Amino acid sequence: MRENTARAAAASATPGHFDVLIVGAGISGIGAAHQLIEKCPGKRFVMLDTKESFGGTWRQHTYPGIRSDSDLYTFGYGFKPWTGKPIASGEAILEYLEEVMEDDHIDQHIRYQHEVLTASWSGDNQLWSITAKRNDTGEEVHFTCNFLWMCQGYYRHSQGYTPEWEGMESFKGPIVHPQTWPEDLDYAGKRVVVIGSGATAATLIPNMADECSHITMLQRSPTYFWTGENRNELADQLRELDVPEEWIHEIVRRSILKLAKDIQYLSATQPEIIKEELFKVIREYLGDDFDMSHFTPSYRPWQQRLAYVPDGDLFECIKSGKVSVVTDQIDRFTPEGILTKSGELLEADIIITATGFNLCPMGDIAFEVNGKPVNFGEVYTYHGMMCSGVPNMSMMFGYLRTSWTMRVDLVNAYVCRLLNHMDEIGAGSCTPTLREQDKAMGSYDWVDEDDFNAGYMQRGKHLMPRRGDHAPWTFTTDYYIEKDLLPALSLDDDALVYEPAIEKLAEAKQA
Repeated sequence: MRENTARAAAASATPGHFDVLIVGAGISGIGAAHQLIEKCPGKRFVMLDTKESFGGTWRQHTYPGIRSDSDLYTFGYGFKPWTGKPIASGEAILEYLEEVMEDDHIDQHIRYQHEVLTASWSGDNQLWSITAKRNDTGEEVHFTCNFLWMCQGYYRHSQGYTPEWEGMESFKGPIVHPQTWPEDLDYAGKRVVVIGSGATAATLIPNMADECSHITMLQRSPTYFWTGENRNELADQLRELDVPEEWIHEIVRRSILKLAKDIQYLSATQPEIIKEELFKVIREYLGDDFDMSHFTPSYRPWQQRLAYVPDGDLFECIKSGKVSVVTDQIDRFTPEGILTKSGELLEADIIITATGFNLCPMGDIAFEVNGKPVNFGEVYTYHGMMCSGVPNMSMMFGYLRTSWTMRVDLVNAYVCRLLNHMDEIGAGSCTPTLREQDKAMGSYDWVDEDDFNAGYMQRGKHLMPRRGDHAPWTFTTDYYIEKDLLPALSLDDDALVYEPAIEKLAEAKQA
């Protein structure tokens, strides 16, 4: 990958005031910067990121085979055609993001190794005051901005989620979480136990299997997998016809979204049909004699994410005997490995805990509004984009079934529309505010457990804003509803309280 020129710019940059401050230079933040440059060209903005370079998740994760678990025609941006394989490596995604940055000269706006510590809003001067720590020097730096755009991701990058099991300290080998993969981990010829069966496990196992003596995938409960060739037949056909890449991207994107919608809705209404189709493909790899209980979850398809296995690589490893699957619970760790509840000892030289992440929706930043701390678990979400009682701030949370970036594009477009509207009406602040008719409404978790029951969401739901029982205090994980809803939202909603800009108030007093 080409050397990132933003590093030098970040080192010499100084704090100051900006119209917009974007937290995070991953796929959400880069998408926000693109739309801000395109739709609000007069805005002066800065991006802060804790890492040494851009990319967020794709910079953080370095475990073997790191790749997307969504196709890049929808995980990529709507404005930037994807021309590679549908399921892409982390390196390819970083190259794609770097092209977006170079196209828009976004690198000049980014300041790396800036960890945001506090964000304090003052209604008196209609500004956010931001305190950040420079991880390269240790010094604290300060910024002010009119609008704060939270694009830092939804999980804690510094530490993955690993449950506490009895005897972990007695295990004689390394215990590794994929999120913080050691550069010097030597697994050649080693016996490895991977705890977990989600997308991370399904990715790293086939990419380690040839070098290990054996890998055991230990799962408490199975995951739904689906597979196919890592190619898109429609895209290939259109390229043979010399169709422009911009058209191919949009046509294939729409085709994938239509198929995904059909599968998503059918999973909710007729889950047995989807189950059988998923199981059918696995049997084609592993044969009818394989114990399918290892791939038969207790929940319906899409109640958690479907883990995609490109070219059936995980199943090929199982079929070859390089990988085995054990469905059991952990009794305790031993010096030799893991003892399961059924009494089986899984011997290991290395244990990998592919057990998920810690939800961290606001980046561990201490927020205040007019001197009062904000508990985001007690505020209400405004269409899943803003929060009640918190002025001039937008948060980014993508979709749980459709590609994350499909919502990035929608939310970023709304924020740009809002910023331009505030300029047009001379507003200095915009605060989603509960109306009288909202104060007695029902209060619900960010996502219903019956709708989506992934462990990370259930562990961290108390950190997320609440949902009400009516709009605008709602959030849906359904792209097929929001794709029409969000672009049509009125900026004159009476739940949005605008305050005139301070200079406008001064002009009115003088008049």
